[in-house]
Amino acid sequence: MDRADLVVLNGVEPETIDPALLTGQPDGRIAYTLFEGLTSFDQRGDPQPGVAESWEISPDGRVYTFHLRNNAQWSNGDPVTSQDFVRSWERTLKPETASEYAGQFYYIHNARPFNEGKVKDFRAVGVQAPDPSTLIVTLDNPTPFFLDLTAFNTLLPVHMPSVEACEKRGESFMKPGKCIGNGAFVLKEWRLFDRIRIEKNPRYWNAANVHMKTVDILPIAKPMTAFNFYATGLADAMIDKTLTPTPLLNELKKRSDFHSAPFLGTYFLRFNVTRKPFTDVRVRLALTLAIDKKLITEKITRAGELPADSFTPPNTAGYYPPPGLKQDVARAKQLLAEAGYPDGKGFPLIYYLYKGEADVDRDIAVELQSMWRETLGFTVVLQPQEWKVYLATLTNLDYDLCRSSWVGDYKDANTFLGCFVTGDGNNRTGWSDARFDELIAAAGRETDREKRFAIFRDAEKLLTIDDVPICPLYYYVGIQFYDANRLGGIEANLTDEHPIKSMFWKTAR
Repeated sequence: MDRADLVVLNGVEPETIDPALLTGQPDGRIAYTLFEGLTSFDQRGDPQPGVAESWEISPDGRVYTFHLRNNAQWSNGDPVTSQDFVRSWERTLKPETASEYAGQFYYIHNARPFNEGKVKDFRAVGVQAPDPSTLIVTLDNPTPFFLDLTAFNTLLPVHMPSVEACEKRGESFMKPGKCIGNGAFVLKEWRLFDRIRIEKNPRYWNAANVHMKTVDILPIAKPMTAFNFYATGLADAMIDKTLTPTPLLNELKKRSDFHSAPFLGTYFLRFNVTRKPFTDVRVRLALTLAIDKKLITEKITRAGELPADSFTPPNTAGYYPPPGLKQDVARAKQLLAEAGYPDGKGFPLIYYLYKGEADVDRDIAVELQSMWRETLGFTVVLQPQEWKVYLATLTNLDYDLCRSSWVGDYKDANTFLGCFVTGDGNNRTGWSDARFDELIAAAGRETDREKRFAIFRDAEKLLTIDDVPICPLYYYVGIQFYDANRLGGIEANLTDEHPIKSMFWKTAR
């Protein structure tokens, strides 16, 4: 097969590209090429008209009336209708689908009760299709970031007739020849751990402005291997934040094709609060206070990352989190002793889970292991796992403590703090706090910006200072490699979104 017009290094092999089920950023990048929502992210990470060419918002900010394009089609020629969104969203919200991101719909009236099985009839949910080209969405409260959500991968529509036909035959609809999408590209080939080839969709409503005819997306997870592919010309761009070989960073930062900028992302640790010894907040605090975060960013990551003492990055759409915990070894030792483990004596065997493919995850794991051994007197066993296994282990709460990361789905503090309400699919710590849940709900109802931020700060204090089911380590810096003199359509942005449909060659390859 000939070389594609564009070859992109995307990170790990996708777990799934089903919008209802995917959770990883590499998976989402592929889904965005195949499906399009009511709105769509541009190269700046801002929502623009997608399947919906226009919309009105009611004066109280609760009712959105979307008007769909009359030239929006599925890749098989079927028109994209409002009913496609109704049926797709119902599929995602059904309890049996077990979508971990179903919470992204909870701003819609009765979406949460339906997802929890308390409301049985989807017609009670605030999504109506009065005609094929009109979709009316009713929210419980004004939601300033709702147009970002309608571009987000969980709210992407799927072609339900083909999905249901495949499911009836026991087949996956996410395969070449079976995947019918409405995005800028169609799925041509998927060779596991080799490449995914997508081709321009001639039926896409904006096909005239899609410049790449074929694109190969390579699932290479090892940073050194990925960089070698790029450096030798086998790939045109590296766009995943985990692919930079950190041992080479000092030299790589001098290259003209090195691009970096902060974005709304945090690298952090999760504690499984349902397992001893992490059922004891003193143990969680002790491990948190023993960490030298500045050493990690200066010695390991080295791309200009800032140590994090909050989960939400500072100045997230104007929100500033409360000052968090700083390293305090003396207090860490005291807390561990109070918990019954003086100088680490009697501390149980615990495992630290991390992604085995990424060098930076391994190096951070080794550094944390050393810090805890030297300051607290016990040794953590390192547990690397392949990406798909790691995700399953995390979801099943089958771990003691683990590395994790979160990239904001939209530019608002709620995309960070909302993850840790009771029962949210992205919580994955076993932590539940009624007061925290009340605060997040109150922030959702509050229309005054400063009052809303004050509520978020109270919630963040519970999360990262008082009860610490998580420990933030650093705020991400996005890194991409590409020749900006030749490849256009890539811009630094706060959500680290780099849609392939926006990319184009400035000069002949």
